[in-house]
Parts: sequence; C-alpha cells; structure tokens
Amino acid sequence: MKITVIGRGNVGGGLARLWRDAGHDVDELGKDGGDAFGSDAVLVAVPSDAIADALGKVSGLEGKVMIDSTNALAGRPEDFDSLAEQVKSIAGGPTVKAFNLNFAAIYDKVREQRNTPSMPWCGDEGTRDVTEQLIRDAGYEPFYCGGLEKARALEDGLGVVFAAMQAAGGPVFYRFWKPGEL
Repeated sequence: MKITVIGRGNVGGGLARLWRDAGHDVDELGKDGGDAFGSDAVLVAVPSDAIADALGKVSGLEGKVMIDSTNALAGRPEDFDSLAEQVKSIAGGPTVKAFNLNFAAIYDKVREQRNTPSMPWCGDEGTRDVTEQLIRDAGYEPFYCGGLEKARALEDGLGVVFAAMQAAGGPVFYRFWKPGEL
C-alpha cells in the first residue's frame, strides 16, 4: 500500500517506520507540504492547531482514506465536534480517527508484547479494510468503535490513557476484547 504521512514527529515518523518495516511504500511530508497523489491512505500527524495549514499545503488528497491521529492538546476549532471532522471537511474524503491513543515512545516495543495491544478506531463507511490493515501492520489489534461520529469520544479518551500512564510511571499498552475472544 502507498501511504503519505503528514508530520515527521514521534507519531508520524514512528508509524512511517513501522509501515515501511511491514513492506509499505511511505512518503513523509513536513512543514513544506507536498503531493499525496497515488497514495491509498494519508495519515495526519500534526498538532491540532496545525491541521488546516498542513492539509492546505498537500495536493492530491481527493478520495484518499484520511487517518486522523491528532489530539486536541492545542485546542479544537469550535466549528467541529472533532478534529477528524475538521480533517474530513478539508480533504473531503472518507475519514478515520485512529493512532491517537497509543504512545509513540513505545512503538518499538509493540511487537514484543505477549498479547497484541489494542488500537481503538472509528471511521466512515468503506475505510475498514485499509484502516485495519494499517493498524495490524503497525503491530496493534484493531478495535472498532463505530462511525466517525465517535471521533470526539476517542479524542476525549486521552485523559484516561494519560491517567493510566501516570499511575504506571510511564507509557502503557492496553487491550480491549469481547468476552471469550482471548
């Protein structure tokens, strides 16, 4: 799969590495933007207050599966219930919220875990195959949380993950499953 990653920080750079290791063709774009033409999916991994500027510098977004990994640490525009909805309004294509509740600092340890850590996600119709493949190829088990209208709940879930990290004394993995699955 061809993936364009917008943002070269811990999340964007870390996922780009994991996806390359899994055999994907990954282009990383920084502050100068670039072209996502020919990509199957686009990851948005920038600060929340930089979404509009970052996407405005990237061409070829039309029709791509947009994966929003941002959190509202720098705020959220009042016009949108979630950052994922802001991404969708700019790119215009099918959009997903994923990769916002896992710690980039421990991406390199994900495959060492006895049980595969979860990656909660939500998104528009038609995004499941691409999204779940990329989640698995990054070393996580996808856990579907509903349509894109659930994106705000995933963004707001960051407080629970931070509380777990503080109690544990560092970044944590976690696992969701239905009874009887494990």
